[in-house]
Amino acid sequence: MSTTLSLRRTLLLGILLPLFGFVVVNTVVLYRQALAAADTAYDRTLLATAKSLSEQLSVTGEGADAHVSSTLLYSALEAFEADNRSRIFYRVSGFRGEMVSGFDDLPPPRASLPDQKIYSALVHFYDDSYRGMPVRMAVLLQPVASSVAQGMTTIQVAETLELRQTLARQILVDTLWRQAALVVVIVLVVVFVVQRATRPVRSISQALARRNENDLSPLPTDSAPREVLPLLEATNQHMQRLSELLAHQKRFVRDTSHQLRTPLAVLKTQVQSARRGDVPPLQALEEIGHTVDQATELANQMLALAKVEQLRQDKDAPVVDWGEVVRSVALELAPLIADRSLDFSLDICSAPVRSHAWALKELSRNLLHNAIKHCPPGSPLAVTQHRDSRTVALSVSDSGPGISPALRERLFQPFATDHGAPPSSAGSGLGLAICQGIVQSIGGSIGLDNRLEHGRVSGLDATVRLPLAEPANTGEPA
Repeated sequence: MSTTLSLRRTLLLGILLPLFGFVVVNTVVLYRQALAAADTAYDRTLLATAKSLSEQLSVTGEGADAHVSSTLLYSALEAFEADNRSRIFYRVSGFRGEMVSGFDDLPPPRASLPDQKIYSALVHFYDDSYRGMPVRMAVLLQPVASSVAQGMTTIQVAETLELRQTLARQILVDTLWRQAALVVVIVLVVVFVVQRATRPVRSISQALARRNENDLSPLPTDSAPREVLPLLEATNQHMQRLSELLAHQKRFVRDTSHQLRTPLAVLKTQVQSARRGDVPPLQALEEIGHTVDQATELANQMLALAKVEQLRQDKDAPVVDWGEVVRSVALELAPLIADRSLDFSLDICSAPVRSHAWALKELSRNLLHNAIKHCPPGSPLAVTQHRDSRTVALSVSDSGPGISPALRERLFQPFATDHGAPPSSAGSGLGLAICQGIVQSIGGSIGLDNRLEHGRVSGLDATVRLPLAEPANTGEPA
């Protein structure tokens, strides 16, 4: 089972996971900001309570005997206890830290208080505990003076956290609900958009799944998104190549079965005739050998024609000197040239071509072999090669009868033969088809033209032009 994520799931995870992370961080930040705002608001209440206590202070005595007194009753603080859900404790300390009023067990102010710059008064806020309960403590340094004495008093006001905790929970719930609603809306929008964006891909996948296994027709690209269009075009090009390859294979199998049927039937007839003694044994063996040679040549050429199709798919061919390939082919066919006493001339040059050696050899052999078969004994046969800055051309000029009008219309089709040609020059009809396939795979051109002298055909010129291989860039000057 494949563990690869689908495109739709990848998009959803890639969008929603970072979104969830951002929402979580944003929720925490908003919650802390709301708590800080709530603390600021309730701290103002504590400061107001401390200032109301300072208004009830007075100074009695003079000099070293001066002290602070308070007339505040605890019942006066009930107005500052919100909804009776929190309690307030206070303590007033005199000039020398003595207890003036309030709860004597309230913890004294911390030795080092943080610097508070929110309020202009000398007040400090911090969290503490009292009687096992968490409290918020406000410490106000309040100057108190009379006509004969003055000094600094310390007023402490502590409030339990029930109301703050209730507000914090309410803020948290409201924040979570809002963030949850936002997440739901975003998820629905993202799912809808992703579903809509991936609909063409799913449609293409379903269309391919419903296709017949032999259906290689191109996929429709009219309604495809711009991002998917390159994939569809590449797929259609690949399917086109597969369709051409499949058609070539079908045509090859059909032609093979058709063309091999005749020599095999002839061979069977010759064997039966030899068994019956209709012809002398040596003549029968000679006829059988000739039929086997024709069948072998046909099979080899058909295999070569099938192999040419591989050249169209090969984009990394080596560089081969075509001139040397032509020279080696001429040496191989030298016995045939000598047997017909042809006036043979060879003029070649160095020609680096990007192709496989067997392809260039097959191309050169077919051209030269056809020319030898069509040349009358003792006639001229010339092979010349010349090049320019970009291409190299090979010309094979024979002295044969040329191409008939009937053959010109189907010149490079497989098994196209000239029925008016003499039996000695008749072939399988695959040579030119092989040559054309090789030339097209290399990116060249091939042409066969009758050569005229005094208004009459004096032979055939077969010309192949191929692109020269680009020199390798070594970084050194040429």
